[in-house]
Amino acid sequence: MVDRSHPRLSVGEQCRLLSLPRSTFYYTPQGETPLNLTLMRRIDEQFLETPFYGVRQMTWHLRAEGTPVNEKRIRRLMRLMGLMPIYQRPKTSIRAKEHRIWPYLLRSLRVNRANHVWCADVTYIPMQRGFLYLTVIMDWATRKVLAWRLSNTLDAEPCVDALTEAIARHGAPEIMNTDQGSQFTSWAWTNALRQAGVRISMDGKGRFLDNIFVERLWRSLKYECVYLHAWSGGSEARQGIGAWVDFYNQRRPHTALAGRTPDAVYWQHRNLEQPDQQDRSVA
Repeated sequence: MVDRSHPRLSVGEQCRLLSLPRSTFYYTPQGETPLNLTLMRRIDEQFLETPFYGVRQMTWHLRAEGTPVNEKRIRRLMRLMGLMPIYQRPKTSIRAKEHRIWPYLLRSLRVNRANHVWCADVTYIPMQRGFLYLTVIMDWATRKVLAWRLSNTLDAEPCVDALTEAIARHGAPEIMNTDQGSQFTSWAWTNALRQAGVRISMDGKGRFLDNIFVERLWRSLKYECVYLHAWSGGSEARQGIGAWVDFYNQRRPHTALAGRTPDAVYWQHRNLEQPDQQDRSVA
């Protein structure tokens, strides 16, 4: 997204608009050791079970399992993975202090139709020799995954790309709800929402349960797909996740939807809306 040859905006100015530190833009990532990759996968698995574990509790847990680790290593790996316990701050990243935090709009709101509320989140995806980050846009009422992106960074660009695709394919929602991660407080993300006429909602600081539906999606994705494979690269991960998302949307029965699939419920809602929209246009 940063154009080195832009005629008017310097690299520094483009990074500022994207909420991307210049050091991140110029940084060449170094791979993690096999031991650290193994630890990161184990931390990710345990965090799904106990999202309230901080650095100290996670260190104690791994030691109890027979892994001799110190808090300094676990702190660095959890920060790299974007994992923070639910009582401290949102999981995906530390929010940028200079960014505006938008109010939480879903308290006492009844969400029972497609495209009323969408939510978005980012999670860590382990691979055989590294890791990626997955961004998902989900419809709140029907649990349908509307768009997703894989990336090797935690910046705003893949989030905006997924949002743009979701709006192009399904129209804009009334409300978008996210946590306070720097991707979602960035100018690039909030500006894309405002241009589409979407109201912006953000979870309270550390409120893990405010975005509970997408958190449940992560659990299903990882136990039913990610942890069953050892992908060697991004193309394999993209193919595997794409196949699982298709299965989840189109064929996987959902308890909260009375055994129906997200696709079936989403398109049922949209089809019911069409006559109302046609009646309003005639009137």
